[in-house]
Amino acid sequence: MRIKILSVFFSLICFFGLSQEEETPLDSIAEKMIIVEGDSIMRNSIDLDEFYVFSQLKFSNYDEKLRYYILRRKTLKVYPYAKLAADRLTELNDSLLKITKNSKKRRYTKEIQQYVEGEFSDELKKLTRTEGQILIKLIHRQTGITAFDLVKELRNGWRAFWYNTTAKMFKISIKEEFHPDLVHEDYLIEDILQRAFSEFRLERQKSALNYDYSSLSNKWTVDKKENK
Repeated sequence: MRIKILSVFFSLICFFGLSQEEETPLDSIAEKMIIVEGDSIMRNSIDLDEFYVFSQLKFSNYDEKLRYYILRRKTLKVYPYAKLAADRLTELNDSLLKITKNSKKRRYTKEIQQYVEGEFSDELKKLTRTEGQILIKLIHRQTGITAFDLVKELRNGWRAFWYNTTAKMFKISIKEEFHPDLVHEDYLIEDILQRAFSEFRLERQKSALNYDYSSLSNKWTVDKKENK
């Protein structure tokens, strides 16, 4: 009861402090604090998620528009698998830090690898070649590691080599990386993801790679104008 009374008291301080901002400057620490519901620590600021203002999609012709929407459909389809791979890798690494014996680490890694394969291998077999290549890029986006290196880490280099060789038969490289700053299609994939995050169509997961989407948008807009 005492805590509730204190919360109400400090809330009133903040309310009246804000309502009288023009008349009396806020010069005390208590008046500058913000009480966040469910948090016992008073703050002087509130952390907000990144928010982007998206420009309206514009296309030079019908074919360009068609390619974008096909890319969007494929990206939205495979993103959950890339996110799952990132989640499982994080869980694996966190768990391995707690295991001291190498034999137990190897056994646990094998169990996770088998679990991941069983979790969505059947679904991956249904992907088209282009969907598979987008997935490979998104795995790199989510984990910061190529699919080739993930296989190499979880199994061994020889198996990774054969995985890559087999993938090449279907014109898919599991060494493919995600570079939205260099490859226009990769930027379009990032744009599709950011729009889907803002619309809550996909669950947001921050990229493990170092780039700024807003600066990329400016870069590709300028490049597109200069190439016209």
